Amino acid sequence: MVKLSVGGLSIRYGDNTVLRDVNLEIQEHEIFGIIGPANAGKTSFLKTINRMDVFDPNMHVDGTIHFDGRDVRQWRNVYALRSRIGVVFPLPVGLPLSVYDNVALAPRLAGRPSPADLDVIVERCLTRAALWDEVKDRLDSLGSLLSGGQQQRLTIARALSQEPELLMLDEFSIAVDPVTTMRIEDVLKELRQELTIILVTNLVQQARRLADRTAFFLQGECVEIGATEDLFTGGHQDPRTRAYVEGKFG
Repeated sequence: MVKLSVGGLSIRYGDNTVLRDVNLEIQEHEIFGIIGPANAGKTSFLKTINRMDVFDPNMHVDGTIHFDGRDVRQWRNVYALRSRIGVVFPLPVGLPLSVYDNVALAPRLAGRPSPADLDVIVERCLTRAALWDEVKDRLDSLGSLLSGGQQQRLTIARALSQEPELLMLDEFSIAVDPVTTMRIEDVLKELRQELTIILVTNLVQQARRLADRTAFFLQGECVEIGATEDLFTGGHQDPRTRAYVEGKFG
């Protein structure tokens, strides 16, 4: 089943076009990778899915974006859409709250569950983010006092507390050590059983380890989409893709 589809998607900031005529479909419970150099339009793509253009008057979007068959640009309640999409940013972005409250915030806003229910939600999300054992005795401490890797996993736990159907990660391993990166990758492999994942990464081997299919973005163009392993074993058609995955780009 198609979870997300975009057609003719173009994005510009003023006179600067950052993405042109992108067409792709992402299947339910798929890990979909997006690779490419800086300024390829990868992050802008995620922003349109989450309707961040609504809050940026300089961002202009053309084309269609369908989430579960419904055009997201026709949703009157943008917050209802965003509640179904969890986002993990390139660097740990902890709210100025305790570890507990970072994770409990979204459930509270959604329905103010009982304290007992909140305790269960917080423990479940921190466990799914492979963080519970490290912070269970520090739940009242500020999230900003955690290490960089712990803060990144806290960000994932906070995103999961929304109970999203789609999880989007943008360069999650930029400030994370290799051991923590592998732990998060293991988490994502398990999460794919429950939700759909879009993984933006500049680490081509990370895409190879995780993604079912991968798109290569370059200078605002979606150059190629295919089964990830095909991109690494010569199944691609565009020489620019081959140059990039082989580290010969530019």
